[in-house]
Amino acid sequence: MKSNILVVDDEDVARQSLTDILKLEGYTVASASNGQAAIEWVRTHPIDLMIVDLRMPGMDGLEVIQVVNQVSPDTEIVLLTAFGSTDSAIQALRLRIHDYLTKPASPAQVLASVKKGLTRRSTKLQAKSGVRDIVEMDETIKEFQLKDGTLVDLSRRQIRFGKKLEHLTPAEGRLLRILMENEGKVFSHRELVLLVQGYDTSQREAPEILRPLVSRLRHKLENFPSLSERVASVRGTGYVYEGEK
Repeated sequence: MKSNILVVDDEDVARQSLTDILKLEGYTVASASNGQAAIEWVRTHPIDLMIVDLRMPGMDGLEVIQVVNQVSPDTEIVLLTAFGSTDSAIQALRLRIHDYLTKPASPAQVLASVKKGLTRRSTKLQAKSGVRDIVEMDETIKEFQLKDGTLVDLSRRQIRFGKKLEHLTPAEGRLLRILMENEGKVFSHRELVLLVQGYDTSQREAPEILRPLVSRLRHKLENFPSLSERVASVRGTGYVYEGEK
């Protein structure tokens, strides 16, 4: 099935050029000459990827991205601008765009970015499907009983051992459940952010997002000898739950 792409640029020549390049590659392409028109199109049409210019009259590219992230969070975004300022790049990255290209970008650069963006979108959707699978698994796997009698109650987000009782937050509970149900499987930081928090982020940002959550979970697990060192770091990659020997 052809991917649906929206080109948003107030410059007629640039907009038409991008549209032609993408159509020649077999994509289904629509275009909009301003931010408001782009948002209306996204509200009424499925869009896999959007290429949007930063500087436009009325709504600028960053404002468009903020709305699209709410209206169509699965749409990948490539920001195109003639003003390659550091501040704009940082703002764009905070909005979790896929890529940032400076005008005039060559056809090869544009096509490479689009291809990577569509691949990333496919990966995200597969991972979200995994989230649904995990939720369904939760209906059947509610408890883990460890050898020393420690009970991990996933439905109530509680850990019990003798008179000790620890409550987990929803995020801590999801993280522990994902790891325990996949004993020995190494999850990347980025995968865990998506599975636990429900949104995608960059490989650079993901460890910073996860670190405080993992730290809080480990602090609670320290009260239970059979769990205290089970959530292990895999250097430069992510985390894994190491089962009992």
